[in-house]
Amino acid sequence: MKITQIYSHLNGVEFLIVHKPVLWNEIQSAIKNVDAGEAFDKISKEKSMVGKILYSPSKLNKLFKSEFSKNSWREARTPYFVNEDLQTTRETVDIRDKEMQRQAIIDRGFTAFNTYNQVDFVKERVAIEVQFGKYFSVQYDLHVKHTFFYGRGDIDVGVEIIPMHSLMSQMSSGVAWYENELTNIVREGRSNPSVPIVLIGIEPD
Repeated sequence: MKITQIYSHLNGVEFLIVHKPVLWNEIQSAIKNVDAGEAFDKISKEKSMVGKILYSPSKLNKLFKSEFSKNSWREARTPYFVNEDLQTTRETVDIRDKEMQRQAIIDRGFTAFNTYNQVDFVKERVAIEVQFGKYFSVQYDLHVKHTFFYGRGDIDVGVEIIPMHSLMSQMSSGVAWYENELTNIVREGRSNPSVPIVLIGIEPD
């Protein structure tokens, strides 16, 4: 794979270059080491392109996982509790100990529902999402996942790796793509999302 475009939101790239140069090199190397040809074997069943050979998102994800794992990048999952009451949520949302959070919700007379947030790879306070999912997935990553971990003080920057339009056009319909997501971020303004982000657009060599 090759990196075609990079957008630095709230100086995300600059942070990596100055404070995490080794990790920044690992991210770039992992992307370049992925052989997209290994995932170009999905036979489409969609009406608009029946029989066409496409890139398989699941296989691409496995290839990226293999490359990042070589440098000890690991998935991170953080459990927490939620409830239906607004005021209780405001009072308990920042409690980091999930059992204390659970008890605080129960003490206020509400049911504590267990849930979690997960990110593909984390290392030394840098989080990475490799996203080949539907168009809404990137916005969820930016405004929920990366923002969640940044707000907790667990990460300093989030990295979002997504296909360029050229790659997206060779995948199943509805996949998010760089040019569109770049426009979405710029339209939302400089401070939204409120976490430093590195948006990386990739395509096959």
